[in-house]
Amino acid sequence: MNSWLLAASLATLACAAIHAFVGGRDVAAPIAASDLARVPRFTALYVWHMVTVVLVGMAVAFAAAAWSSAMRPAAVFATALAVAFALLNLSLATRLRAHLRELPQWLLFALIAGLAIPGLWP
Repeated sequence: MNSWLLAASLATLACAAIHAFVGGRDVAAPIAASDLARVPRFTALYVWHMVTVVLVGMAVAFAAAAWSSAMRPAAVFATALAVAFALLNLSLATRLRAHLRELPQWLLFALIAGLAIPGLWP
């Protein structure tokens, strides 16, 4: 078993839980209650739930690769997503001139990538 990829899986599950429960209350609920027009509001909520599915899928990919080296390509892809999401978040924060505490998601994705990368080359 690859303990690095297992740790990445658990970190991704924790990220999914934070997203669903804390973010659901602090971000998704206000979107749902907003005065946005129906289509933009429903689209934002749809994307919110898509992120939940992606996070769970990444956790499954890391877990599968932790148990079977044949699933390594799935872990490589999940790691690439984590890196891309961290960079996207940092660039968005920079573009919006937001403090990194306002958009802290980069830190979670950097942690996931940091755990996964050593596991890709055992």
